[in-house]
Amino acid sequence: MDALAGREIVLGVTGGVAAYKAADLCSRLVQSGARVSVVMTAASRRFIGATTFEALTNRPVHLRRFRPQEHRLGEHIGLARRAELLIVAPATAATLARFACGLADDLLSTLYLAFTGPVLVAPAMNCEMWAKRAVQRNVAVLREDGVHFAEPGIGWLSCGIQGAGRMAEPSEILQRVHEIVPVRHTPA
Repeated sequence: MDALAGREIVLGVTGGVAAYKAADLCSRLVQSGARVSVVMTAASRRFIGATTFEALTNRPVHLRRFRPQEHRLGEHIGLARRAELLIVAPATAATLARFACGLADDLLSTLYLAFTGPVLVAPAMNCEMWAKRAVQRNVAVLREDGVHFAEPGIGWLSCGIQGAGRMAEPSEILQRVHEIVPVRHTPA
């Protein structure tokens, strides 16, 4: 039995070309037995549709802060209380900045602030953006806050060049999830 079987995971998807990889990650999590809820930012929906994640998870996709679908106290509270792990893949520079600064201007950033469990982010952006001192400051703040990272790789980027900033592959992110999620011990 996989260590993720029955685990509640929230997958945050932000706006970047790598959002297509989030569908693969979502599928792998579900196949591992996890119960996955997806939160999509407005920008992410320009790259991939909510219907894809609804089909993969058999759950509604959460899109807005103030339109509760499942939780009467608000999606950010209900999802935060239900989840054991928050994964953000891809995590854009804007999302890293929101998290590092404590800015709560959308459902995902509000959920991040309300969530008390482990957080795993998989940054994805242009290599110049990834190397920018401001982004690296935000990464350092998040590391200091205890956020886990699936490090971006070096490779072909959608901007037509090669460099660091490519989102980690779903298999690598899943490996990090297994390192982060504590093993449940069942009574003998």
